[in-house]
Amino acid sequence: MPIPSPFYERTGLLCTSMNWKDWAGYYAVASFDTVHIPEYFAFRQSAGLIDVTPLFKYKVTGPDAAAFLSRVMVKNIDQLKVGRVAYLCWCNDQGKVIDDGTVMHVSEHAFFVTSADPSFLWLSRFTRGYDTTIEDVTDAIAGLALQGPTSRDILKNCVDVDMDALKFFEVSEGHLEGIPVHVSRTGFTGDLGYEIWTENEHSIKLWDALMKHGKNYNIRPCGLDALDMTRIEAGLILNGADYFNAAHVLIEDRMSTPYELGLGWTVNLDRSTFNGQAALKREKEKGSLWATVGLDINWPELEAIYNRYGLPPEVDGHAWRTSIPIYDNNDHNKQVGYATSGTWSPTLKKNIAIATIQKAYGAPGTKIQFEVMVEHTRHLVSAFVGPTQFYNPERKRSNPGLVQDVVSV
Repeated sequence: MPIPSPFYERTGLLCTSMNWKDWAGYYAVASFDTVHIPEYFAFRQSAGLIDVTPLFKYKVTGPDAAAFLSRVMVKNIDQLKVGRVAYLCWCNDQGKVIDDGTVMHVSEHAFFVTSADPSFLWLSRFTRGYDTTIEDVTDAIAGLALQGPTSRDILKNCVDVDMDALKFFEVSEGHLEGIPVHVSRTGFTGDLGYEIWTENEHSIKLWDALMKHGKNYNIRPCGLDALDMTRIEAGLILNGADYFNAAHVLIEDRMSTPYELGLGWTVNLDRSTFNGQAALKREKEKGSLWATVGLDINWPELEAIYNRYGLPPEVDGHAWRTSIPIYDNNDHNKQVGYATSGTWSPTLKKNIAIATIQKAYGAPGTKIQFEVMVEHTRHLVSAFVGPTQFYNPERKRSNPGLVQDVVSV
């Protein structure tokens, strides 16, 4: 049975919809009101505040902490400077992805790791020979994500961190109205945003402070339904939807590599040994079988199908996470992949999806056929392949007063 997060004293009262989900064993709000669209627009037009405590969290410390993390992660953590954050994944010996997450270098010999799945036992398997300690702090550290165009302005009013100087994928230690916090410029919406981490005992004070200072910036508590829409617009893949933990699946066909998931840019191949290195080098040389892409689904064609039945076009008001077949444009009996999640984008006014497709069909602009169900009958509409990142505003990376802010994550 799920347990309440440290913020439940506030979120429980605000969730008038009583619409809850189970996120990693915690009660998590799906939407605070009966309709989640205002929460979506808070992320995109003002600021949304969401409880991210259910993320699995680990402190990795010791003289060999960086070397150890470099051994288990695909990115060379030895090169990650104090105050920087890396998004990455970690693999088994066959180069298949176990999970993805972030590594924050919070101080010398100290790192903070977040993941979607529990990873303590997996990480602990590889500590032999390293002077390092892994501490599972999932139930001790609370987290809030403040995301949206006014998020920086809110934090500037209440935190003693220089928010104008904090760059994309950086982390800083400070105080928020006397509360000790780490503020990282990270998030899962693809917009300007931050995550604030503190010990559980400060959680209610943290929530109240952010809501108080965000009042004049149209802050709104948000749930997972709105977050799911924004992460698809941003092309951010999700464990359990767009790929699966290789340690949990029964057959190899359900496993994925970083290159197949579009995470090849996180892989540092030419360095000291790390898990999956040899397999990933072979894949890099031979090429991948699959690619993760974005799909722009043809709206006029969908509209025309509904029109045949005398119906207006219909799309799900929520993001969806079901496997939907996609086919060769010229041979409608030849399946070439499948969509894994998608949404109608209110901002882009597009019907979009993230899909796994045979590499030969992965070039931008490739036309494929996407399956839809209308009036209990299967139909095909065309869709065009493109990057997974549909939404990428400049403010996500930019800093006030800086002409250019190009940061390697």
